[in-house]
Amino acid sequence: MKRRTWLSWLWFSVGMIYFFLPLFATFLFSLRGKKGVLSFVAYQNVFKDPTFLKTFGFSLEMALLTVLVGLILIVPTAIWIQLKVPKAKALFDVLTLMPFAVPPIILAFGLIRTYSRPPLALVSTPAILVAAYVVISFPYIYRSVDSGLRSMDLRGLSEAAQSLGAGWGSLLFRVVLPNLRTALLSATFLTLAIVIGELTLAVLLAWPAFGPYMALMGRNRAYEPAALAIMSFGLTWGAIGLIQLLTRSAKDKGSGIGAGGH
Repeated sequence: MKRRTWLSWLWFSVGMIYFFLPLFATFLFSLRGKKGVLSFVAYQNVFKDPTFLKTFGFSLEMALLTVLVGLILIVPTAIWIQLKVPKAKALFDVLTLMPFAVPPIILAFGLIRTYSRPPLALVSTPAILVAAYVVISFPYIYRSVDSGLRSMDLRGLSEAAQSLGAGWGSLLFRVVLPNLRTALLSATFLTLAIVIGELTLAVLLAWPAFGPYMALMGRNRAYEPAALAIMSFGLTWGAIGLIQLLTRSAKDKGSGIGAGGH
């Protein structure tokens, strides 16, 4: 047992070094924007650039719209599949993998060709970008929601709520969604991380998003791209940490309620 523990810690340490050493080197490089000293000049230059705030704000707005549209489409569908057609779940699981099989460049040209003519001429509006982001984030949103639904007795909850006179609206908003809080948060933060750093769709659909801005910075600057990489990494890990914190809080409340009930 001691030997296994020692080997486990050894491989864990090797993995942490493999993961964090390049990140630490990138962070050190981002601090060399001022010759001869370590400073946060590169970070200051990024925040002073008005294009940074403009592109980041635009991508954040697109990400929030993507989350909203994705959840409106997927949550009722996942609930309907669980309750009404459970045999179709295997087929739907396969369909959720389709965005991984279609390259973003093919998706972008397909959307341009389909929605560049009346009556659905959406290419000149941000709606086309939101639609594309919903497609690429579909697997992550559905898997998060499906995992949350499988962790609860959805059929039992729905039958109990309906036996007490609850309609489908009350069932959705007062029973299911409160129990899906953690799953919805996971889907939200995953989608935010995907959309904010996305490059191909934003470039091909010609919208001033954060991903193209990062790529442009990488071609024209030296230290600012490293600062942007560290900031993006911090944003992603901050979202993951928030998911873990909220998940732990939900579990603690659940165990507290259970203990109180006993």
